[in-house]
Amino acid sequence: MVDRIQKVLAKLTEKERQQVRVIVQQIVDNDISGLDIKKIKGASSVYRVRKGDIRIVFFKTAQSIQILQIERRNEKTYRNF
Repeated sequence: MVDRIQKVLAKLTEKERQQVRVIVQQIVDNDISGLDIKKIKGASSVYRVRKGDIRIVFFKTAQSIQILQIERRNEKTYRNF
């Protein structure tokens, strides 16, 4: 999964990569103010953050946060959840 995320990050522009870094840091720090976050329907504790056409999908429990997917929005973005 990490390889897939790194491949997507390599395809993003430097500005988009910086935006993703800031968003991921906010998620990790539990500072979600100002982020466009929604729970994914039909999935327990899985959320997405929208920034332009980039989606960051993550799984959140009381103890941890796991980034599941980072990619540009397309028809397959939410299919696995």
